[in-house]
Amino acid sequence: MLDHHIKIAQELSISSKQVATTVGLLDEGATVPFISRYRKELTGSLDEVQVATIRDRVLQLRELDKRREAILKSLTELGKLTPELEKLVNEAETMVALEDIYLPYRPKRKTRASVAREKGLQPLADLLLAQGKGDPELDAATYIDAEKGVNNSAEALAGARDIIAEVISENAEARAKMRELFLNKGTFQSKVIPGKEEAGIKYKDYFDWTEPLSAAPSHRVLAMRRAEKEEILYLDIQPQEEDAIYLLENAFVTGNNAASTQVKLAVGDSYKRLLKPSMETEIRLLTKKKADEEAIRVFAENARQLLLAAPLGQKRLIAIDPGFRTGCKVVVLNEQGMLLEYTAIFPHTGAGQQKEAEKTLRHLVEKYQTEAIAIGNGTAGRETELFVKNLNLSGITMVMVNESGASIYSASDVAREEFPEQDVTVRGAVSIGRRLMDPLAELVKIDPKSIGVGQYQHDVDQNKLQTSLDDTVISCVNAVGVELNTASKQILAYVSGLGPQLAQNIVDYRNQNGAFKKREQLKKVARLGDKAYEQAAGFLRIRHAENPLDASAVHPERYALVEQMAKDMKCSVSDLMSDSKLRASIPLKQYITETVGLPTLNDIIAELAKPGLDPREKFEAFSFTEGVNTINDLKTGMKLPGIVTNITNFGAFVDIGVHQDGLVHLSQITNRFIKDPNEVLKVHQQVMVTVTEVDVNRKRISLSMKSAEPSENRPKKASQPQAKPQQREPEMDMQSKLAALKNKFR
Repeated sequence: MLDHHIKIAQELSISSKQVATTVGLLDEGATVPFISRYRKELTGSLDEVQVATIRDRVLQLRELDKRREAILKSLTELGKLTPELEKLVNEAETMVALEDIYLPYRPKRKTRASVAREKGLQPLADLLLAQGKGDPELDAATYIDAEKGVNNSAEALAGARDIIAEVISENAEARAKMRELFLNKGTFQSKVIPGKEEAGIKYKDYFDWTEPLSAAPSHRVLAMRRAEKEEILYLDIQPQEEDAIYLLENAFVTGNNAASTQVKLAVGDSYKRLLKPSMETEIRLLTKKKADEEAIRVFAENARQLLLAAPLGQKRLIAIDPGFRTGCKVVVLNEQGMLLEYTAIFPHTGAGQQKEAEKTLRHLVEKYQTEAIAIGNGTAGRETELFVKNLNLSGITMVMVNESGASIYSASDVAREEFPEQDVTVRGAVSIGRRLMDPLAELVKIDPKSIGVGQYQHDVDQNKLQTSLDDTVISCVNAVGVELNTASKQILAYVSGLGPQLAQNIVDYRNQNGAFKKREQLKKVARLGDKAYEQAAGFLRIRHAENPLDASAVHPERYALVEQMAKDMKCSVSDLMSDSKLRASIPLKQYITETVGLPTLNDIIAELAKPGLDPREKFEAFSFTEGVNTINDLKTGMKLPGIVTNITNFGAFVDIGVHQDGLVHLSQITNRFIKDPNEVLKVHQQVMVTVTEVDVNRKRISLSMKSAEPSENRPKKASQPQAKPQQREPEMDMQSKLAALKNKFR
């Protein structure tokens, strides 16, 4: 384990003590948010990304150790373990290297080589590999044995070559070099399956595609694999065959005689029959893993930005789920998001119905003193927005809300539990309204894969995706903090140290005993022990609590310290929180102990200044351009406001209010060279774009931000070269729009 700590420390450029302490805390059950927020002195102020990376890396190394132990046990049982082999196994640093060492000894099914060995041809294979000056034909004649199935010299030589081919394919050094050749000089080659051109039109760009494996971005790798899975494309991965065979001949052909000729034949057979299929399978898995990690990273970053979108806050509002023939579902919510009333209006089915809709909406606004109206951006969204605008309701904030995932929520167990007597349309409208109030609190109820952002999220490793998304949601929830007395069990479940069962127990306690008055009451919740309390308390807020610190991120374990500060300053804790001069005059170094250092003290002072401050940005209302409601309304050169809905490696998708997001290619985001759209953009950001191309038939909209960058987002001039024109990326599955908080070690 000590070696693991040193190795991880070197990889992250931190001290082994930091790693050892962090691993110790994790093994004791501490969570990533808790460690990074409340154990800075112990870890040397490692952030969430570093702590999570240490967690994942130590798990990876422990898995490697388990496999190492299993291999050593197997080799011992087989009687193959030598001191030299044991040393190789113990020194292997990756799973791939470990499996390469074990491969020649792994129990396997019958092969051509094993059959040849049964015929007694191993000595002949060894003789040929030595590549002496003898005559292979004469040497092979001595192994002719009809009873063993060797009828002539040719059969003996063929069997010996089979053995040599397997030896070559299982040689660890040869496999490492071949793997490197595939990775550095291999290519993806895709061709359309004859007759599938029309069915696979969305994959047209890949019908005859060749690309270096080392340069292929994750979205193209996943697109080609998806097309192959759908039986639209043939996909091949390989380097130039002559390069591969030359590499093997250089390693195994050591002479220039008849025996060497036999070895050359075995080399060719080894590559074509054994190594190439093996390497292609391995490289497929490796490139898939790499593409998955990048797609998951993109997905997770988009999810983070969406979850942390600016909340409108606690407002009395009306939420509308738009529709044409079936009408618009209207719900009224109070400041806490509780459903007060619901109805349906039909503003798009005739003048008479429209007048009735106006009357109903005005009545609801007046009756409930509505402060805001949320309108879903789906079918009839823009038309409903125009209808509401024409009512000229003064003092009302009107917002188009991305309703992705609302239908998923409305049919979920969570929605049925919350609104057992309402149908899915009412539940969907409630979700639209609540996500305007507080996106984080509402979106945690929906599977992150369904909230409208991402890149091939259904094609990647689902376990790794879920782990990354869980990390993301946990990070967001704990960064914002949770109001203990109003939070749903869904968001409570993501609080550090809790989980679904304790979250339910908190809600049950709250229902039975009323609102929490202080954090200490959490200890009375069923099964919420000291460890869970330690991990969770700092992230839970109680507004208007008896102790003002309960509304802050100051951990209860530091209450005594803050009270001592107040006592020394001859004031109350409330005075410290309200008076900046008092806080500035606190001699922090006086309070340093073995467990409390300046990092924690500075955090406490910052929290006293703005207790429970929501780190999310301030909400800003947004409106699309009037009169531009469908793709048919677009004209090249139009300058339009939009909302970034999704960020991928090749660009960003922007909602401009026409029910079809447009693509701002990476090369069109800014006038300077950038490698990643996240350098400039984030999900839910308001931007100005120019329409550069409209393809109505294919429902494709190309946009540019180069000449329409808002001044607050315009990147600073840089010395990098101007971005070169880039090939237009194939537009795959536009519904795939949301990876990891960190770079994974490979």
